[in-house]
Amino acid sequence: MTSVLDLAPVIPVVVLDDAADAVPLARALVAGGLPAIEVTLRTPAALDAIRAIAAEVPDAMIGAGTVLTADAVIDSAKAGARFLVSPGWTDALLRAMQVSGVPFLPGVSTASEVVALLERGVTEMKFFPAEAAGGTAYLKSLAGPLPRARFCPTGGITAESAPSYLSLPNVGCVGGTWMLPPDALAAKDWDRVESLAREASTLSLSRRS
Repeated sequence: MTSVLDLAPVIPVVVLDDAADAVPLARALVAGGLPAIEVTLRTPAALDAIRAIAAEVPDAMIGAGTVLTADAVIDSAKAGARFLVSPGWTDALLRAMQVSGVPFLPGVSTASEVVALLERGVTEMKFFPAEAAGGTAYLKSLAGPLPRARFCPTGGITAESAPSYLSLPNVGCVGGTWMLPPDALAAKDWDRVESLAREASTLSLSRRS
């Protein structure tokens, strides 16, 4: 498939407590123009949610986030995840992701971590936690000495700050939750989610302008 970083300008980062919400939520995000969806492995419902989206929302590019172990890599791939995202990495986790055959974004927050991944042939990464780790200024400072590295910044990014990240040459997309307000999810207001997703999807247009 195409690079995970090029699927959409924004990857919604989803935490689901009820797998029954997975399909309508994914359909709303896809209808709003955000087909790449990261379901984090933070709840017992996560793998069932990934499985349901993979089976019932063919236009979604479903991914698994907060992947921390080799077992989580295997379980996510079996559930139908088409990409993997981790908040950090170890050699063991990296090997498991490479062996899986599924595209992945290992997390980094320092220049040394980026260099270590580049040494291992990995050029696409998650920058996390983006705002706490230095934000756009930090990523801009990495572009000169480490031009091969490309990032999906995630963590504290908002609708207002996303364009400044997307304007950077070493950023392919951003991860965020602002199109998933808790009150809308609690009310199962999928129309509102779709509307917010549509607004987020237009960031790709502003980036090209």
